[in-house]
Amino acid sequence: MKITQGDYIKANRKSSREAEIENHTHPISFKRVHKSKKVYNRNKVKAGIKALPYFFVFFCDEKLSSFRS
Repeated sequence: MKITQGDYIKANRKSSREAEIENHTHPISFKRVHKSKKVYNRNKVKAGIKALPYFFVFFCDEKLSSFRS
């Protein structure tokens, strides 16, 4: 059996991947697109505002309360 260049590359990639998983305890993706922290992200903003639709605080001045009476 003859080892071709393709077999060598495939075996090298597989061993590299297994070593990476062993070192980091999970696979690492190198082809993922980097998300900028400066760009507006609606989902992240919505996740931070949990109490908004139902939590409003109203402050009454004395002028407003005297106006109603």
